[in-house]
Amino acid sequence: MDAPPSPTPLNIPAIQLRLAHADEQPALLRLAALDSAPAPRGAVLVAIVDGELLAALALDSGRAIADPFRHTAHLVELLRTRAQLLGAGGSDERGKRPSLRRPARLIALAR
Repeated sequence: MDAPPSPTPLNIPAIQLRLAHADEQPALLRLAALDSAPAPRGAVLVAIVDGELLAALALDSGRAIADPFRHTAHLVELLRTRAQLLGAGGSDERGKRPSLRRPARLIALAR
């Protein structure tokens, strides 16, 4: 009787999310040129897939750039989620946490 076939290895890319290093500025400039957008400034989160920088998110503005010739929408979403976890969702999203406090009028009516 033959042994069952061994499982084949999955081709899962290695995705790394982290702050950009100073020496990655040329890669960020290249990515910005591909995306026809200005390069992000300040603290920047990057998404690196199998060693290649494919997306970036400026923490202060929340503006993202990504390689338009690759599937990167999920990477930008991961960067936005990571930025929110770090407490830096960009100027337009900062401070919009849902409130757990009830309006005073509703509390007064409940008494």
